[in-house]
Amino acid sequence: MARGKKHTPEQIVGHLRQIEVAVANGKTTPATHQRRSAARSV
Repeated sequence: MARGKKHTPEQIVGHLRQIEVAVANGKTTPATHQRRSAARSV
């Protein structure tokens, strides 16, 4: 198991909902994940 930042269940659900909306709007899952990762690193 990876060690590092712990996310709350609410944060995880929020991330999954954002991905679900992006996929419904035609984005691919990898592209959506890259966008989330880039947003967190700033």
